[in-house]
Amino acid sequence: MNISYLGHSSFLIEIKDKKLLFDPMIKANPLASSVQVESIKPDYILLSHGHEDHVADAEMLAKHSKATIISSYEVVTWFQNKGIEGHPMNLGGKWEFEFGTLKYVNAVHSSMLPDRSYGGPSGGFLIWNEEISFYFAGDTALTYDMKLIPLFCPKLDFAILPVGDNFTMGYEDAVLASDFIGCDTIIASHFDTFGYIKTDKEKAILAFEEKGKKLIFPVINENIKLP
Repeated sequence: MNISYLGHSSFLIEIKDKKLLFDPMIKANPLASSVQVESIKPDYILLSHGHEDHVADAEMLAKHSKATIISSYEVVTWFQNKGIEGHPMNLGGKWEFEFGTLKYVNAVHSSMLPDRSYGGPSGGFLIWNEEISFYFAGDTALTYDMKLIPLFCPKLDFAILPVGDNFTMGYEDAVLASDFIGCDTIIASHFDTFGYIKTDKEKAILAFEEKGKKLIFPVINENIKLP
């Protein structure tokens, strides 16, 4: 398995020879200028919700690579109207894909598409197969629903949680979230891209260390090394 960070909340994860691209907003992110967007050729594009900072490059990359978009019914329908293939889901549903089982789980956040149309519910993705189990939380507040996650899938190897605060939970709530989901290895997302979500990385890492957990702040355009 390979995990690459492409900035903001964008990750490229390769499992079972399939490339999964999460929440691509790369070209509009000055911090991600080192990423060669056109070279990314995902098999699937997973969108946690419709906000532009999570879908900005989805149309271009889907048409370029003929990737299938996985998201809420509303988001997928919006892209299907643009001639893009998609697999619609709704909260609580799961499906067996080539790369493993995917369950679309609750996130507490708003959702609106770039043209201001309704983006359906925000969600997160639980993905597991015989080799790996992980959780991509998308943009979310801390929620007690996270306590259900260990009941749905094998023990998580890692989770990707937002830590930037203001629009999502901050790192203090992310520590609690890691308890709720039963996961000690957390990869940070949704931080530092713009002023509202500037994050004190040293304080965040220390808060996790004090609970015997590891918080990884990924570096853009590099593979993430898990413990």
